[in-house]
Order: sequence, then C-alpha cells, then structure tokens
Amino acid sequence: MGGFTGSKSSFKINIRYLIDISMAIELAFKLESWRKISSWRVLYVDIDIHHGDGVEEAFYTTDRVMTVSFHKFGDYFPGTGDIRDTGYGKGKYYSLNVPLDDGIDDESYQSLFKPIMGKVMEIFRPGAVVLQCGADSLSGDRLGCFNLSIKGHAECVRYMRSFNVPLLLLGGGGYTIRNVARCWCYETSVALGIELDDKMPQHEYYEYFGPDYTLHVAPSNMENKNSRHLLDEIRAKLLDNLSRLQHAPSVPFQERPPDAELQERDENQDDRDERWDPDSDMEVDDDSKPRRRVKSERVEAEHKDAESYHKHLDCGRDFLTPFKEIACSKVSAGDSMAVDEPCIKEEQDNLKELSDHRMKQTHSLTINLGCHLSITADSSRTPSRLSSVVRALQLPFRSGGGSPDVISKSIERYVEFQKW
Repeated sequence: MGGFTGSKSSFKINIRYLIDISMAIELAFKLESWRKISSWRVLYVDIDIHHGDGVEEAFYTTDRVMTVSFHKFGDYFPGTGDIRDTGYGKGKYYSLNVPLDDGIDDESYQSLFKPIMGKVMEIFRPGAVVLQCGADSLSGDRLGCFNLSIKGHAECVRYMRSFNVPLLLLGGGGYTIRNVARCWCYETSVALGIELDDKMPQHEYYEYFGPDYTLHVAPSNMENKNSRHLLDEIRAKLLDNLSRLQHAPSVPFQERPPDAELQERDENQDDRDERWDPDSDMEVDDDSKPRRRVKSERVEAEHKDAESYHKHLDCGRDFLTPFKEIACSKVSAGDSMAVDEPCIKEEQDNLKELSDHRMKQTHSLTINLGCHLSITADSSRTPSRLSSVVRALQLPFRSGGGSPDVISKSIERYVEFQKW
C-alpha cells in the first residue's frame, strides 16, 4: 500500500526506507499528459497520526504541491508539524499543519477536516490528490492516541472522492493489525462505491477477528482533550492562511497578467476605407490621428509605385503605335460604310458596336503586353521584340480573326516560340 510519510533523502527512519509518496508525486509531473498543462498541481493529504514530515520537507519551497497533515502534536514522534510551519519562498502557505491532541473523535475530526479541505480544493484546484490513509489514528491502536472509528476515518476518503478529482489512495501507519485490515478493506469499498456487510464472511484469517467477527469496531470512551475553543482557533488560523494564497491559474476569475492583455477591438475598423478617406464626413477622434499618418505614408508609397508603373506603360504605348493605328482604321472603315437603308444601317450599327468592343479589349491587351515587355525584358532589346510581336499580330487582325482570344493565343504561341 505504501505511504512512508517520514522518509527523507538525508536519512531513513526505522523501516521507512523508501520515499515512495514523494517519488509518486514527482513522477506525476513527468507524465506526458501533465507536462502539457503547466497549471496542474498535486495535493497531498495525510491522516496518519504522525506528522508527514518527509513529504512536507520534499515540497516545502514549491507552490506546485500542497501538503496538509492532520496529526498528533506535542510530546510525540516526530515532534514536527507546528501550525506555524507554513512553507518557505514560493511554497509559503502551501504547507498546512493541523496539530491535534489526544482522544479526538469522529465529530471533532470532521469539524476540522471538511471545512479546511473544502477551502483547499476551492483555492488550490489540484489536478490530482494523494491521500495517505494511515490507520494508526484509529481507536485502539497500540501506538496511537486518537479515538476515530473506521467509519469516521473512511469519511475522509468519501469526502475527497466527492470532488471527482483523480485520487491516489495510500496506506501508512497502523500497529493493531486486525484493525488496519478492517480499515483499509472498508475504505477500499468506499473508494469503489460499494457497501459491505458488517458481518465478516468466512476466510483463512477469520479467527483473528474474534470474538465479534465484525468489520467495524466501536471507539473507546477515552477523554477528548481537543476543546471546542481549541478546534475553532485551529480552523480560523488555517483558513486565514489559505486566504493569503492566490487562486490556481486554471480558475476563470484569475486576473490576467498586464503583459498578456489583449487590445480591445475598434468597431470602426470594419470600414477602414471610409474612416481614412480625407473627403469623408465621418468624425475621427484625436486618438486616431497617428493611425491616419501611418495610412498617409502608405498611400504615398503606393503612389510612387504607381508613377513608376505608368512610366513603363508609356514606354509600351510608343512601341505599339502601329498596331493601334490598324485597330482605329478598322473602326473608321466601319463608319464610312453607312447607307440609307434602315435595315442595313441597323446591322451596320451593330457591327460598329462589336468593333468598338473588340478594339477596347485588344487595346487593353496590347497595352498590358507592352507594359510587361518594358518592365521585364532587357531595355536594349525591348523595341525589336515588341515590333516583332506587333507584326506577328497584324495578320490575324487584318483577316477578321483578331478577337482578343485569338490575339492572346497568338501571343502565347509567339512567346513560346521565341523562348523568352
């Protein structure tokens, strides 16, 4: 079952030669699924009668692991676990110690356990809980001095299970063997949500549980030295310590760090053209003036690029003059063929509109071609190349097949042939 709470890396105490709890918690942080969630934490709870000094010492300076120990404090081994021991550095207030006196019963124990652990779960928000269920806090233990029943001890398991957080249950101390077996058997059933009969069935070790042969054992009538006033002071002090902690990073209402704040979206940015148009009647507040200056600088840069583009375009127009004269002569020829007959005139008008349409498309195509040649080709060879293209295109245009599609295909074939 594990659960050696007093084990330390520097020395070993009695039979506690393995730091199994600390190793289990450290291993949890190495799991692949946990490494992706940096905000996950582990909560360690110890209900053994002895203080969980080894686990507390292992994580005394970190805020990733919180340790909570309910134990006998005073003239009792190991002598540590004062309520004032709260952690150090980043681990300040992440170590909680609940010092108790002899004879504490179920009611007094739960009056501390549930309020404190409920607040811990609210503030710390662990990704997993490790619960050490030492049975030496039961009534009748040979070394213990508490007066808890098995049901009262198991109520801690039931309560931690109610938070629906991954829960690792460990054993611990316990020196009356038959009561240890009773306790962990019943707490296993609580963890699984199964009710067991109090009457013990026949088994190999049945005689060890005589003379009553039952699962539960009644607590004794020993004196409870934990006064109501003492319990209230302990509870108030520990809840005050918890109030000093920041909520876990995964809690939705945690304040966002200043450097992670996102700028609020400006609703007016949806219509940016209207907003930055100098002729717009839309009012612009003073806070937006720097953005207008940035916008103006960008427009000026684009204007310079446009001037450079038009210079290359004018160069292309000079070389395409012969081709444009041919296109204009075809339109003029169409106008001179008008006759008086209404039907022929209507047909001629249609032909004129078609010719105008072809002329505009062809003109645009040739201008773009000239611009392309003047920009991409070598300036010393551009005139001869462009003249060759114009001469190659005159024949299909004069023959009546000079539609933009035909000219475009002719250009593509010519470019492929010349291997530009």
